[in-house]
Amino acid sequence: MVLTNCSHEELMTRIVDSIKEISGFSSSRGFIGRIQGDLVRRITLLSPFFEELIDVNVELKDDQIPGFEVMSIALDSSLELFRSVNGGSKLFQVFDRGSVVQKFRDMTVEIEAALSQVSYDKIDVSEEVREQVELLHSQFKRAKERGDESDVQLSHDLDIVENVMDPDPKILKRLSQELQLSTIDELKKESHAIHEYFLSYDGDPDDYFQRMSSLLKKLVDCATMESSEPDTSTGNRIISRHRSPVIPEYFRCPISLELMKDPVIVSTGQTYERSSIQKWLDAGHKTCPKSQETLLHAGLTPNYVLKSLIALWCESNGIELPQNQGSCRTTKLGGSSSSDCDRAFVLYLLDKLDNGTTEQQRAAAGELRLLAKRNVDNRVCIAEAGAIPFLVDLLSSPDPRTQEHSVTALLNLSINEGNKGAIVDAGAITDIVEVLRNGSMEARENAAATLFSLSVIDENKVAIGAAGAIQALISLLEEGTRRGKKDAATAIFNLCIYQGNKSRAVKGGIVDPLTRLLKDAGGGMVDEALAILAILSTNQEGKAAIAEADSIPVLVDIIRTGSPRNRENAAAILWYLCIGNMERLNVAREVGADIALKELTENGTDRAKRKAASLLELIQQIEGVVVSNVP
Repeated sequence: MVLTNCSHEELMTRIVDSIKEISGFSSSRGFIGRIQGDLVRRITLLSPFFEELIDVNVELKDDQIPGFEVMSIALDSSLELFRSVNGGSKLFQVFDRGSVVQKFRDMTVEIEAALSQVSYDKIDVSEEVREQVELLHSQFKRAKERGDESDVQLSHDLDIVENVMDPDPKILKRLSQELQLSTIDELKKESHAIHEYFLSYDGDPDDYFQRMSSLLKKLVDCATMESSEPDTSTGNRIISRHRSPVIPEYFRCPISLELMKDPVIVSTGQTYERSSIQKWLDAGHKTCPKSQETLLHAGLTPNYVLKSLIALWCESNGIELPQNQGSCRTTKLGGSSSSDCDRAFVLYLLDKLDNGTTEQQRAAAGELRLLAKRNVDNRVCIAEAGAIPFLVDLLSSPDPRTQEHSVTALLNLSINEGNKGAIVDAGAITDIVEVLRNGSMEARENAAATLFSLSVIDENKVAIGAAGAIQALISLLEEGTRRGKKDAATAIFNLCIYQGNKSRAVKGGIVDPLTRLLKDAGGGMVDEALAILAILSTNQEGKAAIAEADSIPVLVDIIRTGSPRNRENAAAILWYLCIGNMERLNVAREVGADIALKELTENGTDRAKRKAASLLELIQQIEGVVVSNVP
């Protein structure tokens, strides 16, 4: 059977279009450019093969199509990687360069694997094109096996610039060129990228944030000195000591041209002094003063990165930065105060959630997500303005990004104890579980975290379990990223404190994936798996399932080599499994539990010592029976 020309032509055209877009990244320079250059070149050289398949109208057989589909998926992944590294913060990437390099290595492996599935040697194309594909395939094979060379010069320059108070201008300039952060425009883009990184970071970004801010300030100073090129004559040097320092253009508000005290970002990504842009908006303007683009909304997001850089610059130049009275927009709402948002702005966003286009809903949900993440006052303000029901409604949005923003906004709002009840009362649990089942990976992970947050209240544990969350959480535990697995495990543990959810978890098949996680010491999930198994082992069904999973040898090994907390949990699980069950006790004895338990009675936690002593006593009773039965 042969697929229609139209079907395989569409597939080839999609592949060629992807390669064409990828080839546009070949001009990238600096650190990222060198890493991605070879990969872009090799992918681009594959284009003649796919173009010829279109030009000569080659028919593909059924068994040949899957290889090309795998290639199309691999190219889509490559595109996503190229867009990510070229659009993100260069400073974050250079600090995290080991991870960036690994992503390119993984992508090389994926492309090579796709090429291995494309039967180019059996397809009727010209000899020249076939030889080119064979050569490229060999290059991909060699590239995936080759180790990465570290950039010694970059590491050296970065180390000096980071750790020396006043680094050599030549080194600073070389580093700025290497990172493509040598012009004011490039530095502005980088500041915005750092700002986006800071707002979307789930953990505590303080260390990276401080390092990036400090380095960016030095690069800004370098660019400012380069652009000013002062006269170096003796007279001018003496005069310059008494002049006020030149304010970098980057720190000036585009409207007032004054040093910004409270920089904020509008929807186009441009930064202004808050009071200046607010006057512009209050006058009825709907466009960005600098870019002339139409503003999607009137929201103003504080630019914390730039504000930090300006403060550093002022400090190093002996300038006192006046406190801006307008920097904290405080509105009393039922006795609470809001630091980053006011009621009018939140109501504006709610109107967009309710009546806006898909794009406006996505943008408004994203703004609420960021505001709710910032501080407790914002969470109170947003909830009191009535945002929760609108966000719950958008959990069923067909737009994946809107759904992600909505569930994450609810997660951030749920941090406030007073908002948990309002979220549940709005009927959110069923919709959050649906997102957990069918959303994007980011949405599923944040849905799991939201359910954990809501399950802190005991009565919610019952409702969440009844809504089918356990099975969906088990799926995420098996399929998710490392962060997703941890979110799922934390939620499952909390839900299983309620007895009825233990049975649901066991019937849902949780024990097998937990046992696999126990055996994968490098997976980073042993702590979580043990904690859940410990709580399930108090349930009769859970006890039977854990024993059937052949977990006893693994538990004994953890008692022997694990952390104090893990040894304690493993001993508790083993105790519940073996108490009153001679067969399991024999299995534990046969795999050396007595030696491990004896050591635990001497060096374990108090609870671990008690469990170990009790188990040892049972094992010794068995051994006594065995000895007495020997003729």
